[in-house]
Amino acid sequence: MTVYLVGAGPGDPDLLTLRAARLLGQADVVVHDALVDDAVLALIPFGVRRIDVGKRPGESVAQESISALLVELGHLHARVVRLKGGDPYVFGRGGEESEALTQAGIGCEVVPGISSAFAAPAAAGIPVTHRGMAPAVTVVTGHRMNGQTVVDWAALGRAGSTLVILMGMAERPTIVAGLMASGLPADTPVAIIERATRGDQHVARGFLAQLADLPGTSPATIVVGAVAALHCAEFAPSTALAFVS
Repeated sequence: MTVYLVGAGPGDPDLLTLRAARLLGQADVVVHDALVDDAVLALIPFGVRRIDVGKRPGESVAQESISALLVELGHLHARVVRLKGGDPYVFGRGGEESEALTQAGIGCEVVPGISSAFAAPAAAGIPVTHRGMAPAVTVVTGHRMNGQTVVDWAALGRAGSTLVILMGMAERPTIVAGLMASGLPADTPVAIIERATRGDQHVARGFLAQLADLPGTSPATIVVGAVAALHCAEFAPSTALAFVS
C-alpha cells in the first residue's frame, strides 16, 4: 500500500510528468485539490473514485482531516494518488501529509511537479532570472497564518531579487506598503498571471504602486521586479489530451 503525493503542475496536462500521468492511470482512488485543472482530472480512468478536498473560500477541508483521510485510504487501497496543484512540496503542505503517512506506517512516494512559481512567469514570457537584470529569485507566500503577517516584506524589498508571490492577491495592499517602505521604487514592474498555461490565461502588467488595483482574482501568481516588464517567448497551451497508460 502506497500513497503517491503527485504534483499536477500549473494546469496544462501536457506539463505533467510521465510518472504522474502513469500513476493517474493506475490509481485505485484519487484525492485532489481544487486547483487541479479539469483537463488533468480527465486523465483519470472512468470508474476510479475521486475525492475533492479542495480549499475554497468559506468551504475548506482542514489539513488534519485530509491527512487522516489519506491514512485511512492508505490502509484500504494499494495505490492512492494525492493529486496536488503545482509541486507537493512548494506551499502544498505535502510535507505535513508525508509525515502523517510515515507515522502511520504507510508507504509514501513524492512525484515532483512543475510549480506555478516558475511556470506562471515563464508562460507569460517572464524569465524570473535574467543576466544583468535579476541574479536571483525569491518565492514567498502572501498568505497570512491565523491573521498574522508571516513575511518581512521590507527585508525582501531590499534583497534585490525577483519576487514571485503565491497566494498573495488578498494581501496586495500590505505587500505594496512593505516593499515600498524598504525603498523599492513605486515604478518597479509587476505582473499578475491568472490561470497560467491554460487557454484562458490572463496577464496584467503595471507598476508596484498600482499592484493593488491591477485586475486579477485568486488564485494568481504575482511577479515583482525588473523582469516583469519583459515579454519573451510565451507558452502555448496544448489543444489536445493524450492519455498515458
